[in-house]
Amino acid sequence: MIEVLLMRTSLSGLAPGLASRPAAATLLAIAVAAVGLGPAASPAAAATIPAGAGSYSDSRPAGTSGPTTNTGAPVTPKLTTAARDKPVPTNDWWSSLAYQRYGDNPYSTPMYGHPLTYQAKASGLEVGYPTTPAIVGDGRQYEYAHKADLTVGLSGLNSPDTKADAWSDWTVTPYWADGSRTFRATIGHGMPFVYAKGSGGDARITTASTPTVFSDDGNVLGITVAGHHYALFAPTGSDWNVSGTAITAGLGGKDYFSLAVLPSTDALATYRKYAFSFVTGSQVAWQSTGSTVKATYSLTTEAKEGTERGTLQALYRHQWLHTTDALTPYTYVSPRGTMKVRESASFTTSQKNNGVVPALPASSGVDKARLAGHLNEVANASDPFSGAADTYWTGKALGRLAQLVPVADQIGETATRDKLLGLMKGRLQEWFTAGGASEFSYDKDWKTLTGYPASYGSDTELNDHHFHYSYYVYAAAIIAQYDQAWAADSAWGTMIKHLIRDTANPSRTDSAYPFLRGFDVYAGHSWASGHQGFAAGNNQESSSESINLSAGLVLWGAATGDNNLRDLGSFLLTTESEAITQYWFDASQQVFPASFGHDTVGMVWGSGGAYSTWWTANPEEIHGINVLPVTGGSLHLAREKAAIKRNIAEMERENGGPAQEWRDLLWQFEALSDPAAAKAKWDGVNGNYEPEQGESKAHTYHWINTLNTVGAPDMTVSGDLPTSAVFSKDGTRTYTAHNHGSTARTVTFSDGRTLSVPARSTATSTGPGGSNPDPEEPGPSTGNTFRLKTGGVLTTATTDPAGADTVASADGVNRDGTPYRPTVYEVKKVNGKVASGAATAFRLRVDAGTKVGLAPQVRVSYDLTGDGTFDRAETFRYFATDPVNGWEEYTQASGAQATTGSLGELKNGTVRLEVWNALGSGTSQVQTGTDAAVLKIPYV
Repeated sequence: MIEVLLMRTSLSGLAPGLASRPAAATLLAIAVAAVGLGPAASPAAAATIPAGAGSYSDSRPAGTSGPTTNTGAPVTPKLTTAARDKPVPTNDWWSSLAYQRYGDNPYSTPMYGHPLTYQAKASGLEVGYPTTPAIVGDGRQYEYAHKADLTVGLSGLNSPDTKADAWSDWTVTPYWADGSRTFRATIGHGMPFVYAKGSGGDARITTASTPTVFSDDGNVLGITVAGHHYALFAPTGSDWNVSGTAITAGLGGKDYFSLAVLPSTDALATYRKYAFSFVTGSQVAWQSTGSTVKATYSLTTEAKEGTERGTLQALYRHQWLHTTDALTPYTYVSPRGTMKVRESASFTTSQKNNGVVPALPASSGVDKARLAGHLNEVANASDPFSGAADTYWTGKALGRLAQLVPVADQIGETATRDKLLGLMKGRLQEWFTAGGASEFSYDKDWKTLTGYPASYGSDTELNDHHFHYSYYVYAAAIIAQYDQAWAADSAWGTMIKHLIRDTANPSRTDSAYPFLRGFDVYAGHSWASGHQGFAAGNNQESSSESINLSAGLVLWGAATGDNNLRDLGSFLLTTESEAITQYWFDASQQVFPASFGHDTVGMVWGSGGAYSTWWTANPEEIHGINVLPVTGGSLHLAREKAAIKRNIAEMERENGGPAQEWRDLLWQFEALSDPAAAKAKWDGVNGNYEPEQGESKAHTYHWINTLNTVGAPDMTVSGDLPTSAVFSKDGTRTYTAHNHGSTARTVTFSDGRTLSVPARSTATSTGPGGSNPDPEEPGPSTGNTFRLKTGGVLTTATTDPAGADTVASADGVNRDGTPYRPTVYEVKKVNGKVASGAATAFRLRVDAGTKVGLAPQVRVSYDLTGDGTFDRAETFRYFATDPVNGWEEYTQASGAQATTGSLGELKNGTVRLEVWNALGSGTSQVQTGTDAAVLKIPYV
């Protein structure tokens, strides 16, 4: 599947990795030849636009190309007159509406809004709801591919094309016109409704097969097609007529109608309530306060009938895990796991801010002389940029140097530090000055800034700008830390801001660049393809290079005093971190289909995910592409230490042994979970290896040996400064922060610790913490310790908000020893060996309120092979609650009541915890999302 897509669509979305290697270069040449990507005609002479001390051109260099179709023909945005002057957000889930990549398809490719999928065609909009995954590509890809259940349009509609008419943060309105009829349909992420407006014909729904009508109430019709339930809503006074697969309704002088996919037929009444509350826009607002990032997602609506202005929204997993807003019982299937429905026009999420530091703290584990030698290898190389010429490989080289600047400064190698800074400044200034061998050029049609020489379709397909430019922003942020004058707007800062505006523009009113070009605020992550011209939707491979841009924004904003950009970076990084956790690494093991035999994916598609990259099937690069570059912005990965261990274990299984080519990247990744294991691998080769092209021995040595000394990042604690971090080893926490400001400040951490940080300096301190004071009780999540999470999940995540689940009543019957309507929590694909002398342990907080005679009870079960049969079950004695409001602690100390079966090695096994009320006639509560809601299994 991946190979077929590649040949059809060139290398759109390619995250380069090893693209300079011969096999990848051959693949690139074949793909380019296949689609005829030769240079377009030379443009008119370019003018130079000043930007501080730098400049860019207003037309591309001679002999180069801008955006093209697959045949190499120049292409401009496909927009209506109303939208023509508005910057179009390429690299979105719906970009094929505006970017006609294929000359024979003037409509769109499949678009994955979730829960619905869409594709524009001459007669209107295909709508589908894929609920059954397919495993393709020799088991390396899962997809919920678009398949039309129905097409919505107008009678007789036969439009020659479809254009983008309007859009907002996560909605879009495609437009059809055929000379007699006009039709618009507003669609979006998380929207179970399609809001249609048309003129010149009746409303027409064409179903893929003969529908079953389950409800007919004149203007409201309930139908089932392909096992999926839909409701159709025409204006009051209209009546739907069903004739085979054609369903029509006169609009009675009105111009609107809508449809919705229903989670069940009995939901019709609820959805009917909002049928004429048409969504007209969507907007996210974010706020970084102290150590918390909050985001509010809001829809604007218009009442077509009546006064109702509310609506229904389906939240992705990365959203509902972090909201305390009320959710309905309704859910949908999606490639991102279960979506949960909220009955409101807005919701808010809250997450801990994932800090970014310029470098890991100084530690005694680093030999300064050895590190200085490695630094000199880079600084004194004959070509520190390794022949890099295009935007991507220049960026990689800049990133390699940028990581070493604060490391050199840390050990007093100021001459080396300044030499590295000089190299970075010189190369950036070359790119930031128009007219030379390398420059940036502005495209007024697509409202984008492209670097030439370009690479991987960054010019012809508008791919990967956020990947490429992330390195420039990050490098500039490190320079600004040491030389604020260089970063001033009057100097080179204006050019950096142009790159930021091109990739992550926070303004919705900027006429030169679109709002957040590559970042999909509702999906929670970025997209790589500029045109989205794939059957599988858009894609993103190197999520870590997207994170690199967010980390660069945090550091650039902090270094230049622009707190708005700093906080934007925190919002983007924190949001995408959770998306990566769930959708790339499946850390909670609740997203990937059970039939998909992998614990991670190299690429996320609109339709699913793939254990693959664009250029190789090498497991090292499949796993490593979502790690590189390793920076102070990579610490967020340490939130899911068990997932890192599973990730490394899978890589080694698939690889037939430890990493060889990208070993340094994967060592550094492993060090975020198990520094000692990473150091053993580093020590085992004693420096005899070839670094990955964006890495250096100096950085890898410093990273691994520092973490081995101070411990892995402790993501249970966060600071109120975005440029801070905490590490933990053997009961001692190390706190570090960098203060970019001109005055000293005190950083306060969420565990109560404070750290005084002088102006323009890094400070570090140590203190007790990071270990459980009672070794007999389970503490914060580790590899064998799981938190209860609302939604029926056992997880190693430690950053989810506290919550509570309801435990059903025993209904006045003695249920002692037998689960009755239990609240169930599970984790799948668990691997481990039985720990000698260990036993199952749990700590729960329960509360019966003022109810008398309730008795929560727990059973823990082990399915050793994940085959659906539980081989071991341990039932514990119930806990008699008091009739007083307030949490009470229930642990395994209550004693075992019954045990069946035997423990054995877990191989892709399942662990389940059930809690129910053994006695009483009322419900109780069990806490979730805290260190007092954990299960520890006797495995290593």
